[in-house]
Amino acid sequence: MNMKNTNFTLMAVHAHPDDEAIGTGGILAKYATEGIRTVLVYGTRGEAGEILNPEFVPPSPGLSIKEIRALELEKALKVLRVESVHFLEYRDSGIAGSPENLHPQAFARADLKEATGRLVEIIRRIRPHVIVTYNEKGVYGHPDHIMANRVTLHAFHSAGNPEYEHSQGLDPWRPAKLYYTAIPTARLRMLYKLALERGEEPEFEPEALGTPDEKITTIIDVREYLPQKLKALYGHQSQIGPDS
Repeated sequence: MNMKNTNFTLMAVHAHPDDEAIGTGGILAKYATEGIRTVLVYGTRGEAGEILNPEFVPPSPGLSIKEIRALELEKALKVLRVESVHFLEYRDSGIAGSPENLHPQAFARADLKEATGRLVEIIRRIRPHVIVTYNEKGVYGHPDHIMANRVTLHAFHSAGNPEYEHSQGLDPWRPAKLYYTAIPTARLRMLYKLALERGEEPEFEPEALGTPDEKITTIIDVREYLPQKLKALYGHQSQIGPDS
């Protein structure tokens, strides 16, 4: 993914705040440093989440989880130097099988055509050259991640279609590339084996979580930007504990 031209724009589409740091923190930091415009789109604001870090202390009393995550996202965006952020304004669906899945505004239940139209409008306004999102499995099967994949795939192909019905009066724009984040299966097998050797019980299956190595087309070396990625990640203090 060569984007040395500073006229380029990179867009990442995610489900919830903190996903940007986990899945794309390295590339966002890298390309922003190289002068590329970086933009984030979220399906939800993470309002169905919980405080996952037992050591977390809210910045002020009475804040909702939605407000807390908004403050954390603001910090992460500054670290990663993201230029702008946009929301499709659906509700967090929660993990698979949770009651939040049934909420009428849940992202996972969204009408695909309507959600695609919302993202097409953003794509036509921002005019990104490259879009990154999850694979069709949503990485680990989260319903909002899967929906983000479906919406992004449809919007990628629809945004450049001059006959697309939800045009909003905006000129068509077809991004050059759509990438899915991926974890090589071979690497996960190695981590799985190391965990077993340490006497640990891995909480993942390499074949289910990973992407076959032969299907991975692009590898971005972001080791230089690991400090920024981790700083952005740990900025989501309600979700990420110090020992995560």
